[in-house]
Amino acid sequence: MVDQSAVGRSFAPVIAHVELGRLRYFFNTIGERNPLYRDAKTAEAAGYAGQPIPPTYLFCLEMMDAERPFEILEALNIDLARVLHGEQRFAYHAPAIVGDTLTFQSRVSGVTEKKNGALTFVAVETKVTNQTGLHVADAARTIVVRNS
Repeated sequence: MVDQSAVGRSFAPVIAHVELGRLRYFFNTIGERNPLYRDAKTAEAAGYAGQPIPPTYLFCLEMMDAERPFEILEALNIDLARVLHGEQRFAYHAPAIVGDTLTFQSRVSGVTEKKNGALTFVAVETKVTNQTGLHVADAARTIVVRNS
């Protein structure tokens, strides 16, 4: 069972490349049709240096490019079969665009028990920076663990 000793624990950074081909595949999968994301000229006209990525794509990038996508679960001895997706949110500070190389640095920011120990909520915060060191976004997610 995950306890307070996990708070503050950091994990290996994930380096992800924002590639147009994979982004198009993502758009086609979710049905995204907004020309701001799909067309470089539209993005430029809107003031972007390139095609921006939609907010939730950060989560996909981190998972797709991680050497060990479940490192956090492994490190905290959490059985994937007992995991529920609790929450996810993003705070953008600058646009992430096609061609960027993003670095994701995650750490456990909190552990809370609920329902008399039946559930453990593990809060994970991730700082995202681009290839120039610019702080692009903060991502947060809650991993809900069903305890036996």
